[in-house]
Amino acid sequence: MQLATPKFTIDDLAKYPFLKKATQHIRKLDLEIEDVTDPELIAILKRAQERVEEALLDLRVTKNLRKPDIEISSFPVAILIATATENTFIKKRYALAEAKQATNDMEPEQKEKILEIAKNFNWNITKNSNPTIPYEFALHFSDYVRNTTNLRETKWKLVNRPLTSGNVYLNQNDVIRLLQEEIRKYIEKRLETEELPRLPAKIKEIAQNIRQLSFEKIGKTEMEGFPKEIVQAAFPPCIKALYEAVASGRHLSHIGRFTLTTFLINIGMPTETIISLFKNSADFNERMTRYQVEHLAGEKGSRTRYIPPKCETLKTHSVCANPDETCQRISHALACYRRKLGQTK
Repeated sequence: MQLATPKFTIDDLAKYPFLKKATQHIRKLDLEIEDVTDPELIAILKRAQERVEEALLDLRVTKNLRKPDIEISSFPVAILIATATENTFIKKRYALAEAKQATNDMEPEQKEKILEIAKNFNWNITKNSNPTIPYEFALHFSDYVRNTTNLRETKWKLVNRPLTSGNVYLNQNDVIRLLQEEIRKYIEKRLETEELPRLPAKIKEIAQNIRQLSFEKIGKTEMEGFPKEIVQAAFPPCIKALYEAVASGRHLSHIGRFTLTTFLINIGMPTETIISLFKNSADFNERMTRYQVEHLAGEKGSRTRYIPPKCETLKTHSVCANPDETCQRISHALACYRRKLGQTK
């Protein structure tokens, strides 16, 4: 039985402003960049600023469907603001927040609408018509592989999925999770630019204010990120001691495990590598360890990525070990690692 093609209402376009139909709707409004700073349209600019700030601080972008035209138009303006910050962290966080919000909004949607959103990205996807396979959708494996690259859970490995005639079979929640990846990548691509366009002074001012807000609320250490290569020689003494202890199978206290795990997550060590590190522990439980590491990495639960405790807290719990000269001037293990990275170059 063929599914009827759903009609996207203006409220739908406000919820999913990345859709091609939303872009067509905005074109009909015939707005230029300069227009959004006009007093009559200042509500669009204000809403765009709210989108980026909420994404930055709360990793979400709640929707205001009472004024759908403003909601739809504010999306491309928010893209401009995030781009104008010229900060990779802000841009990636904005893209992720928009993608997460969109997929939250998709959860109660009918299958027909999920299919249309997927087809917006040219997915080769259909409703599963094979009654012997207990899944709702059939997605071509190329679309599946493209959107599971960054998903580390074993359930996303292609070998763990039913695959027939080039199609991977999925339930609706899985399709929505893959759409989150697609939307995130789509927005990140829109945020990429070799050279900023000519922007009104007001948008530049908002971008600067958001940069300042990010440093105040999130902190310079997390904002600037770390190089992809893990440099063990730059580990702070406390982290080095914890790392060597767990590698040799020695028991770590709860706060010791928390400190080591969150440190390794924040400097970019893959989740699977961290899990493997704990395999030498006598009480190792892979299922429990995986859950805990993925929870701390923000891949599970609240989706919040945790950071290690401050040095003061580590001293209180006797985790601080053999502090060196660099430690004396630093109050956090991540900042110490960054300083030592500079010293090892």
